[in-house]
Amino acid sequence: MSDAAQMERVPAIDRPGDALAKALGNVLDRFPALAVAVSGGVDSMTLATFAHRRGMPVTVIHAVSPAVPAEATARVRRLAAVEGWDLLVTGTGEFDDPRYRDNPANRCYFCKTNLYDRIAGLTERPIASGANLDDLGDYRPGLIAAAERKVVHPMVEAGMTKRDVRALARSLGLTDIAEMPAQPCLASRVETGIAIDAGDLAFVEKVETRLAALAPGGTLRCRITHEGVVVELGEAEMAFSAAVEAIAARLCTEAGRVYAGTRAYRRGAMFVRT
Repeated sequence: MSDAAQMERVPAIDRPGDALAKALGNVLDRFPALAVAVSGGVDSMTLATFAHRRGMPVTVIHAVSPAVPAEATARVRRLAAVEGWDLLVTGTGEFDDPRYRDNPANRCYFCKTNLYDRIAGLTERPIASGANLDDLGDYRPGLIAAAERKVVHPMVEAGMTKRDVRALARSLGLTDIAEMPAQPCLASRVETGIAIDAGDLAFVEKVETRLAALAPGGTLRCRITHEGVVVELGEAEMAFSAAVEAIAARLCTEAGRVYAGTRAYRRGAMFVRT
């Protein structure tokens, strides 16, 4: 994108009266440059777009691993091409860390430790995440790893909730991204204490991709539990439960896995804190 095009777009994202956008801009103005860790979800992609369109030097870094859906990586690459990002795609190496693979309650700490250490080896710029205020209400051991490495959270500092982030994404013209459901990593589908296995994550991705055709944009989770494979459905998606049962049962049979049925979606259902 040309410098002129960037300048033309700035007023649309920092217009008078948009207090949150102004607050985010004020936070970003403290930094001469940033390295934004982009997962492919609405938060980090919105942050990277906002920062880049303001004209500040931004390196966008996306990590690939068996826990990252292929569609998330494709989404990042598409937006990077449209926006003209300086994009680096790297591996994180968390699967080489037995502490991560053991899937303890603080698994995310080891994931983010590997991620941020890898990013720090690629750039000297301050590292920024897309965390928002809503993320602070959960048990998020990854935030501990971030604090230890002085990762900054511009949206938290600007007082932005998830709803605010989606509103900002819409104002940026990122309509499809603004409406995306939550996109946690595939490892979040595995119950605490069950070892993280790349084959399990590939199976989860396959099931969720197949089921997504029944309810595009809906809430559907394939869970690996101690009882077997469980599919969780949002309230609206319960209308498709019979079709979900048939598809999930067939895929489990083909893969030699135990299918344990469907149930209502519950955020953080696989997390067992001991």
